[in-house]
Amino acid sequence: MAVISIERMGLLSVVCVCLLFSSAFAVDRGNFKTCDQSAFCKRQRALKPGQSPYRALLDTLELSDSRLTLQLINDNNKVHLLLELYRLQGNMTRVKINELKPLKPRFEVPDVLIAEPPTEPLSFLSKDENGVVLSLGAESQRLIVSARPFRLDIMEGPEVLLSLNSRGLLAFEHLRLRKDTQAQPDGAEVKESADGDQQQEEGEKDEDGERDKEEDGLWEETFKSHTDTKPNGPTSISLDFSLPGVEHVYGIPEHADNLKLKTTDGGDPYRLYNLDVFQYELYNPMALYGSVPVMLAHNTQRTMGIFWLNAAETWVDISSNTAGKTVFGKMLDFVQGSSETPQTDIRWFSESGIIDVFIMLGPKPSDVFLQYASLTGTQSFPPLASLGYHQCRWNYNDQEDVKSVDQGFDQYDIPYDFIWLDIEHADGKRYFTWDPHKFSQPKEMLQGLMDKRRKMVAIVDPHIKVDSGYKIHDEITSKDFYTKNKDGGNYEGWCWPGNSGYPDFTNPEMRAWWASMFSYDQYEGSMENLFTWNDMNEPSVFNGPEVTMHKDALHGNWEHRDIHNIYGLYVQRATAEGQVQRSGGVERPFVLTRAFFAGSQRYGAVWTGDNAAEWDHLKISIPMCLSLGLVGISFCGADVGGFFKNPSTELLVRWYQTGAYQPFFRAHAHLDTTRREPWLFGPENTALVREVIRQRYALLPYWYQLFYHAHKTGMPVMRPLWVDYPKDTATFTIDDEYLIGRDLLVHPVTEEGSRGVTAYLPGAEEVWYDVHTFQKHNGVQNLYIPVTLSSIPVFQRGGSIIPRKDRVRRSSACMENDPYTLYVALSPKKFAEGELYIDDGHSFNYETKTELIHRRLTFAKNALTSSNLCPDCKFLTSSWIEKVLILGASKPRKVLLKMDGKETPVDFEFDASMSVLTLRKPGMNAGNDWTLLLQ
Repeated sequence: MAVISIERMGLLSVVCVCLLFSSAFAVDRGNFKTCDQSAFCKRQRALKPGQSPYRALLDTLELSDSRLTLQLINDNNKVHLLLELYRLQGNMTRVKINELKPLKPRFEVPDVLIAEPPTEPLSFLSKDENGVVLSLGAESQRLIVSARPFRLDIMEGPEVLLSLNSRGLLAFEHLRLRKDTQAQPDGAEVKESADGDQQQEEGEKDEDGERDKEEDGLWEETFKSHTDTKPNGPTSISLDFSLPGVEHVYGIPEHADNLKLKTTDGGDPYRLYNLDVFQYELYNPMALYGSVPVMLAHNTQRTMGIFWLNAAETWVDISSNTAGKTVFGKMLDFVQGSSETPQTDIRWFSESGIIDVFIMLGPKPSDVFLQYASLTGTQSFPPLASLGYHQCRWNYNDQEDVKSVDQGFDQYDIPYDFIWLDIEHADGKRYFTWDPHKFSQPKEMLQGLMDKRRKMVAIVDPHIKVDSGYKIHDEITSKDFYTKNKDGGNYEGWCWPGNSGYPDFTNPEMRAWWASMFSYDQYEGSMENLFTWNDMNEPSVFNGPEVTMHKDALHGNWEHRDIHNIYGLYVQRATAEGQVQRSGGVERPFVLTRAFFAGSQRYGAVWTGDNAAEWDHLKISIPMCLSLGLVGISFCGADVGGFFKNPSTELLVRWYQTGAYQPFFRAHAHLDTTRREPWLFGPENTALVREVIRQRYALLPYWYQLFYHAHKTGMPVMRPLWVDYPKDTATFTIDDEYLIGRDLLVHPVTEEGSRGVTAYLPGAEEVWYDVHTFQKHNGVQNLYIPVTLSSIPVFQRGGSIIPRKDRVRRSSACMENDPYTLYVALSPKKFAEGELYIDDGHSFNYETKTELIHRRLTFAKNALTSSNLCPDCKFLTSSWIEKVLILGASKPRKVLLKMDGKETPVDFEFDASMSVLTLRKPGMNAGNDWTLLLQ
């Protein structure tokens, strides 16, 4: 949640802090930098494409089995860089560029890669004075290193897939001593400005190295009232990438923008810098709460990815030679025989660190997801209950309020799994505590929920109240675990408790201690059904520059500027590890985070932050979660109903319908909003919300199976249509509908007063079935769908089998042994396949003991068969198959169940008008081998 009310602080002295924030419901852009206000961004962006000053020194080239090293020299200032090239397993290339002899080490991001990526042999194909050609193994792929100017090209056959430094925008600001305090060391450079600034206007050249006295921001930078001391001087880095044949790029979340990234010519670049942004604006490149420096490029021939491993403030420029051309203009080019190949050019620049980039060459979308997962890990496999419905607001007032809301769900027969407590539950916002008056008996409250097989989430933020009587603060102080300010004292800033310290989560000893605080004997009042929400972990500092930590704060030997974007990942990681440890390593954690980075998918869920009860915020939740899914973070959702403001009844219903078909499904609201539990808007609207929440619970077996696959393969759960239809150009810019797995297509209604939506159904020679009416529609068409307030257009792909549990109870755990209904949607060739995945829903036993059921369901040649995908797995279930619906079927004479060597008849009904065959109570156990024969 963002800063908004003085009352929450409880301290008069924070009035001056809160004056920084607009009282209106809109972001105060003045609190956040533009590129022109970020000295390194302005400096780097001033460099224009042209002849690169960097040259490869081919006589320094060394090639081992897996690594090529080569020195580069900037001919303008004679600085030497070290280039390292690696060919990685799985069709990836890694490029690292660092100073050859830096004055001191430059930061390299730890803890994001799950291991050092395994390499494959590199070999020479040719070499001369102009460069070298290396084999990348598969499919005639080659890496060409050009010497003067330095450039890298990755080719496949005659085609260039990707080029580095083709526009000459490599720039590496080397570490140096400040000239006005110390003499130049031997061998140090003669220029005190952005390496490469020779590409600027001639009059700006400064060969005597005095430019730092003329240009602000090299050794000190001021934004509003905050001064950033820069003891290391200018250290920024930049590299450009060219993608021939590419018009569509995606990723680099988090931004409140369309799925397809826009060109940034004439505006700011996309910014990656984790920030607490008060009610963010839509459709712009401003930074938000999280940063994943991964971009995907896609065309009909190939999908590729670029992973820029840098945790400092980063900006990304995108330009395209087809930007702005209308469809007519492109047709005219074609008719006139224009030979210009579409091309997208990308430029990354970061404030510090090194260049460390992974080029993922696909070629299929699923290959890129697997490649990225092999580097940073897959989505953690969440407990089944966390895929249910979550009820939250800032704040449920006390234990009686929690009990009343819990009883309301029973009274109105609406299922839910988690109720949430925001910051007011703690004693004076001292995390790991409970308010002694409002939540005096937390175990009694948690036991009441446990008796109904429900759970709770309580917030634990990473800012710690500076209070000598507070155990958490005292222990962090005694262990010297706080982040330091530039002068070496404990860094302090204002947040919800008032004056706060910020633990140094980059320190593994600090993280281990934090994890230990979640043990039941340390976190008083906690029980096994209490889980955690990490908010404000950008980190949010109300009186800090851009509402965050000063860049010259210290984490051990490193400045905060080096590590900023991974701080939130470390907080979530330590919290998740604490939950695992409290159970002796048995139970899966559930942790929601607001700030994130590459690799955060390993530790839990993410939400899109402090949105508003507006139709456009409902719409933007779709591309925001799609973008996160493309870069590994599948467990994404938005605050249902909008955090700020009060939604109209229509908006609230539409948001429930959308949220029920997004991975993380939580309603949340601001302290100053009116209460909006689902039953407070009249019986008709209560019925609509109840119905869509029940749809969510019926589909939990499918959601759970998709998260198992995401955990194993990196495939996103909620994904754009082009992922499964990569050659269909009509899908490349669609972001108002999406797929859940391969087999469900959802087009939420996101327009006020809508009477109909047009959904694009992809797939030549495919059919789609409306899941509510079972009506069949052909693929590759724009289908107009009339809607009422009860409508949520959802289609099942012909050729798929989806398991559901249609008996919905008060929580997911209560459904554990309930029977399954199989929805078999036949393709035009009368074929369908799907899976059924079952485990205990909460432990790591699926992994440590292979306690799971994983079955393939296949319909072919008029027979539906369940076969075992994991013969070595052992798990027993009481669930059975209660019903089978076959969509697109013909009427059989009889239906037989073949199991254990016996054949028994099965009752059936056939609806000729809809071609739906219903098999009633075939009765087989969900874990058994069986075949249903249609004769």
